[in-house]
Amino acid sequence: MTAAIAALITAAAAAIRGHADTLTALDQAIGDGDHGVNLRRGFDAIAEQADTLAELPLGKALHQAGMTLVMKVGGASGPLYGSLLMAMGKDLDDRPITAPALADAFAAGIEQMKRRGRSDVGAKTMLDVLVPVQAVLRDRSARPVPEILAAVLAEAEARVEATRDMVATKGRASYLGERSRGHIDPGAKSSALLIQTVCTVIGEAAA
Repeated sequence: MTAAIAALITAAAAAIRGHADTLTALDQAIGDGDHGVNLRRGFDAIAEQADTLAELPLGKALHQAGMTLVMKVGGASGPLYGSLLMAMGKDLDDRPITAPALADAFAAGIEQMKRRGRSDVGAKTMLDVLVPVQAVLRDRSARPVPEILAAVLAEAEARVEATRDMVATKGRASYLGERSRGHIDPGAKSSALLIQTVCTVIGEAAA
């Protein structure tokens, strides 16, 4: 598990770093314009703790990573992603890492994110990617890993694109009303990016 956690941290930080400008540009269109910058700061801080985190059980590593995001990332994204990871970590605790266990932990994380953000599906947020992806993961958790990953990736890609035609009802984007339509939500994009990264790492490990 040590190598897997280290690989996940390295890949996630690299993905956020490599797409920070894209995420910021999306946020400049309908938000505060700092989504990419903030997430890069947070994931760079997690990467600095990679050696320590990699020695922990996955649940505890997720919880610590979430705390780092809450402390290091400004705006809404730090508390939201931090809440997701901390709740996932608490749910996993020392349970065996299986696809059903991960689906349950993901659901617990999403519920905490909903409470923290006082939002749900349909508001043009990261939840419009995370909730459908969790449903796919839950429904296919007994299937072979390659099949699970393919389904999750397809769902994430479709759902992030679907936010383009939505009208925001939460966050800074909600101030734009109908003018928020026509833009991909930056939180949905970063969620899909992280999901894609996790799937890539798991797929390479399972190959």
